[in-house]
Amino acid sequence: MFLDFYGTLVHEDDDILPAIYEQIQQSASISCSQREIGNYWWKSFSAIFSNSYGGTFQTQRSIGIESLRNTLEHFHSADEAEELIQIQFDHWRKPRLYSDTPPFLEQTRGTTIYILSNIDSADIAEAVRYHGIEADEVLTSEDVRSYKPRPELFQEALRRTNLQPHEVIHIGDSIVSDVSGAQQLGIQAIWLNRLNKQQPDGYHPDYVCSDLNEVLSILHRGNENNNT
Repeated sequence: MFLDFYGTLVHEDDDILPAIYEQIQQSASISCSQREIGNYWWKSFSAIFSNSYGGTFQTQRSIGIESLRNTLEHFHSADEAEELIQIQFDHWRKPRLYSDTPPFLEQTRGTTIYILSNIDSADIAEAVRYHGIEADEVLTSEDVRSYKPRPELFQEALRRTNLQPHEVIHIGDSIVSDVSGAQQLGIQAIWLNRLNKQQPDGYHPDYVCSDLNEVLSILHRGNENNNT
């Protein structure tokens, strides 16, 4: 079983970002809404992120700082990107744990579990240690110098487990990075739609679950079918 981490086992940084938007709005010398700030930062982040692989790979921290610096310049803010983004970095290291995560991990004990994350290695290592999460291995984009939904992270996990795509299921909250990324290699994917998002056109998860309890039901059904 391959597992995403942020948004799957622990909370994403959605609650952290508005504080950054508010600070930029207050310091900006031009009129702007927090929504405009968030959209611009995401657009800048995405442009750098999508071109970050192989020889052009940058860590998430580096991309975050560069894209936030671009955002500050765009809205004429004198804030320092490195200082402003620290609250997000702190979250990556000590994220809130979803209440259904400990029982899920307990009930899947004995299953080979690989955590696959786009967050930097040192940050997720600290988060895993902080919550005492046990997995057979934690792989990050730093290990393969490539981000999901590109195939390299999934391919490396398959190589290390010595499994074929049809022998694995991937669980994650991003329909692009997790679902599409896994399915491109023939790996079944569960879309963990905790926030009840509308399913985008053109994406077809093998399963859709609202929490990890529903994921357990699917895994149990799969095990029963394999045993009959």
